Amino acid sequence: MTDQGPETGEHRTPEPQESERERLNRRWNEILQETRVAQTGVQILFGFLLSVAFTTHFRQLGTFDHVVYVITVILGASATGALIAPVSIHRLLSGQRMKDDIVGVASRLMVLGMVLLALTIGGTLLLLLHVVVPSLLAELLVAAVMVWFALCWYGLPVWLRRRSARDEQA
Repeated sequence: MTDQGPETGEHRTPEPQESERERLNRRWNEILQETRVAQTGVQILFGFLLSVAFTTHFRQLGTFDHVVYVITVILGASATGALIAPVSIHRLLSGQRMKDDIVGVASRLMVLGMVLLALTIGGTLLLLLHVVVPSLLAELLVAAVMVWFALCWYGLPVWLRRRSARDEQA
């Protein structure tokens, strides 16, 4: 059975009824799937960043680029830690009947990890583009990409949540 939204004409499927335990299990499984995707990306990027310092070109970079590199590596390591933490927390607390706490903390760590991942990508882009194009253009391009990330990763979900709340009130 579907409900039709009053303004959009779109059909909405009502959420199935689930127990609190089923909801927590579903949310935990969703977090694990999201973690797998984000971890893969951050680990590949972090591996790339670690290899950069061992190239001959790296020694020729100026102070600005070295500072950007160090900050970006720290952000990448922090993103890796935040995105892997839910797995560690689950493993260490499994069987302690704390799933509601684990799901809440894991969800916040995922959001933090995604922010750190976006900043890591921004730093990596700045480092690479600063070598390839003039400095101001590199900074403008990175700013544009970061705005795009903010819109896709945060702005769109916030907009969808508000639209859904408006639809429910109507």
